[in-house]
Amino acid sequence: MRLSAAPPLGTTSRAPVAYRDRVTPPEPPVLRSPAREAGVRGVVAVAGLLSAVGVWVVWRVFVGTYTGQLLDQAAYEGAALGRNRLWRLAEPVLDVISVPFIATVLVISVIVALVRRRWLLAGQVVLLMAGANLTTQLLKYAVFDRPEFEVGDRLANTLPSGHTTAAASCAIALLLVVPRRFRAATAAGAALYAAGTGVSTLVGAWHRPGDVVAAVLVVLAWTCVVRALGPAGSAGTRADHRRETTATTLLLVGAGVAAAAAAVAIQNTLTALRAVPDQYHSTGLESRTDLLTAYAGGALGIVAAVCAVMGVVLLLLRVTEPRGVHTETPLRARA
Repeated sequence: MRLSAAPPLGTTSRAPVAYRDRVTPPEPPVLRSPAREAGVRGVVAVAGLLSAVGVWVVWRVFVGTYTGQLLDQAAYEGAALGRNRLWRLAEPVLDVISVPFIATVLVISVIVALVRRRWLLAGQVVLLMAGANLTTQLLKYAVFDRPEFEVGDRLANTLPSGHTTAAASCAIALLLVVPRRFRAATAAGAALYAAGTGVSTLVGAWHRPGDVVAAVLVVLAWTCVVRALGPAGSAGTRADHRRETTATTLLLVGAGVAAAAAAVAIQNTLTALRAVPDQYHSTGLESRTDLLTAYAGGALGIVAAVCAVMGVVLLLLRVTEPRGVHTETPLRARA
């Protein structure tokens, strides 16, 4: 009989461990070269510039032209249909927006970033929210005007919408700071909230559709600015990538469908407007169908713009973060 030798004094015996699963070490994120990183940031900066140009284009088309003002005004007049019922839903949504609410969201966003040790990100959400909301006020009261084409009431320029800017900037600030695994769900909630706020301003006759579209483009422009500054962020897991890809696809497809439907409604509204012999301080539309079509076109345009912006924000976050994935393989052992 062969006896095993006792372990030397001062040492401990270790029983062999058999692993059920093969353990794969995490894959490190693939860092870009400085030149490639600068190229990516440059592309994001260009996207921000295009967003800023988009704000001017919206103003030029829907405020600076007679036809654009007629289209915006038609949606504005159509929103009067069913306003008493819809206002019960819209008023609480708009009442949420206030200086204390914006400040609370900002503080929460900064705290989340600091808890995650993302020091630069904390400063970025401050820059995003302050920049977007101040830019909207500057554009509305100091840069853009409203030419008098005798369409609607003689009111001062209302583009971009301050309420929509506040809602969208708050939503995207939270989207930037939440952990990666919650990003897709947060994007969906952000789109729902921003679109709901934008449509509510139309329901309440606070703004026209063009005001809302310009507002979300202002927020997108500032989002591009902060992403162009960094930081790189985390690579995320395969599950994170799948969720984000699904959310991005749904948002962009939803934007496309809403935009197509809005285009049809706008074309029908233009046809109806051309049939009106004389328009003075009103679109002259009297048919309930024509007014509802214009209203639907405006609301769908808002939904399309918000969904597109949120989808683009998800893409911006994806392209500015390291490539590769973190694998999460649990260790399961048996003695």
